Amino acid sequence: MSDIEDGPVLVRHDGNVAHVVLNRPAARNALNLAMCHRLREVFEDLDSDPDVRVVLLSANGPAFCAGADLKERHGRDAAWVRRRRLASFAAYETIERCAKPVVALVRGPVVGSGGEIAMSCDFIIAGDDTTFRFPEPHRGTVGATQRLQRVIGRGRAKELLFTARVMDVREAAAVGLVARVVPADDLLAEGARAAETIASAPPLSIGLTKQAVDLGSETDLGNGVRIEMAAIERCLAGGRTNLDRRPPDVRKGQGLPARPANDQLYSG
Repeated sequence: MSDIEDGPVLVRHDGNVAHVVLNRPAARNALNLAMCHRLREVFEDLDSDPDVRVVLLSANGPAFCAGADLKERHGRDAAWVRRRRLASFAAYETIERCAKPVVALVRGPVVGSGGEIAMSCDFIIAGDDTTFRFPEPHRGTVGATQRLQRVIGRGRAKELLFTARVMDVREAAAVGLVARVVPADDLLAEGARAAETIASAPPLSIGLTKQAVDLGSETDLGNGVRIEMAAIERCLAGGRTNLDRRPPDVRKGQGLPARPANDQLYSG
């Protein structure tokens, strides 16, 4: 995939690392329809690019994302608003389903849809000036009810959604929304170092690890161990040269071993 130097989403390649940048700084990177479409297109392309091993998702300007761009809805009918909503869900899902590790680098306000974008990534590194807010119910709508509770728990998610209060970055780290907090001025450098470390690992084992964690979170321990066993066997098959290949699609049942007859659990 070539670099994209203009538009609501920028893309730059640095070796095996792809940098995706939200690029509406004048609107505090509020999510509009064009950005939804470009995020989906960009991540579909990156997912299929064999040269990309890690994706860093950041934003231009002092705000990561101020939420949905409500101004673009003025004068639109209900059908348009629904299509716009579906476009945002499709963008989040495409980020989430990317087979490559995706790391969100956030700073400043992360509001509503901005939180959905960040939570669709594998983990979040945040600058120490970051805040989170999920004001959808106070704007007369519903949002962030699914990913947020899966990350921080049902009770905490309800409290944030019901009150629309601002959560600072220290609290976000304490409840697991943020993996790591760094000085805001060092955010991009810290992200680059993390990406370099991830990119240095065999892509097959990294891809299968991501897949095993994601699929394991959707099932019980027994099936989760089967997923891990399949991943281990896939890594071992064919020797080290096999580590450069893409992982099979376990969602379609590729590479899953049969459940042991005695239902015994195995680990690596």
